[in-house]
Amino acid sequence: MKFLDSLFGKKPAPAPTEPSPAADDAEIDATFARAEAELELKTEAAVGMWGLGSGESWAADLEAGTITFINDKGWEITAPVQVIGTLNTADGTWLWGWDHPSVPGPVSEHAQAVRGFGEQHGLEALTTRKIEADETDGWAFTALACHLAGAQGGYRGPAGSALVFMTYGQVSIRDPNAG
Repeated sequence: MKFLDSLFGKKPAPAPTEPSPAADDAEIDATFARAEAELELKTEAAVGMWGLGSGESWAADLEAGTITFINDKGWEITAPVQVIGTLNTADGTWLWGWDHPSVPGPVSEHAQAVRGFGEQHGLEALTTRKIEADETDGWAFTALACHLAGAQGGYRGPAGSALVFMTYGQVSIRDPNAG
């Protein structure tokens, strides 16, 4: 079974004049696998360098296009943010950041990159505004966005009954206790 068959389904057989999609399927699978491995490494680096996931609090200012974490040492970590999409945990649906009513255009550029990838490869799940999905899918989409856009990492934060999946850029760290 291909890497994404469960999410995207199998493609119909091509018309005789079209090239075989096998090479494209392999390229798509490899891109997702590379993106997920890359995000895992970036996450490990963020955990080690500034304590991502160490009980931090977070806040995103979508109008300013920033995310701020406060780690367990009290450090303020700020970075540019992009919203990839939201997962509604109540009904299992994903809403893409590229057409989300709560996401300003400037913070949906990484989601737009995923949409472009989906258009290029005929992947309906990446080009349909709202789809059925789960948390694993949200991470796969976020990893792809991080990879395509060259982001520094990805994050998932709760917002009521939704999970917001984001990518972030170059972090700046301020230790208010230093001094």
